[in-house]
Amino acid sequence: MRTQESGMPPDQIWSSFFEPAWLLDQLRLTSQCGHAVEFGCGYGTFTVAAARRIRGKFYAIDIDESMLAATRSKCEVANLNNVEMLERDFARDGTGLPSESVDYVLLFNILHAEERIALLSEAFRILTLGGKLAVIHWNYDPATPRGPSLSIRPRPNQCRTWAESVGFQTETPGPIDLPPYHYGFVFVKSETEYCKPGDDPIRSQ
Repeated sequence: MRTQESGMPPDQIWSSFFEPAWLLDQLRLTSQCGHAVEFGCGYGTFTVAAARRIRGKFYAIDIDESMLAATRSKCEVANLNNVEMLERDFARDGTGLPSESVDYVLLFNILHAEERIALLSEAFRILTLGGKLAVIHWNYDPATPRGPSLSIRPRPNQCRTWAESVGFQTETPGPIDLPPYHYGFVFVKSETEYCKPGDDPIRSQ
């Protein structure tokens, strides 16, 4: 899967938009986490910071081999040995991970994809009960320096509705402000019985 408007700027520019360790603090990724997975790791902007703080394995998944190569290089420099790279079309084929096998999933800047419900459903499937899903996206603001066009860029209430439609509960009372350009949510897989994906409940608002 390549998302709509999925082109990436150079790594140096992309990385300048984020403070990964701080952002993961806001999204409640702690050292108590076992295994974690990132859908679309890109340059590994968040991979290193996330893998450093968890107890288990970090699965970095991307369809683009060049992105995995960039992530692999960063992990080697950081001397990380708990990161596994997976080249995979995860929207079409899923992650390939067993059900209820990870404690934390990262879906960062990806829910403008047409396959958003499939992605959220796969995240729900592989998470353990009590596991967390972290979502971030570009603010719905034409002044942001990057991000998909506003016609496909999700608003916070859309992200929340989509996640809840597949069975997640919202852990945070509202969107988390992640300045300068992003917002986020933390969702949790509760005892709620798994909901099979149906039609996309919100195509646009």
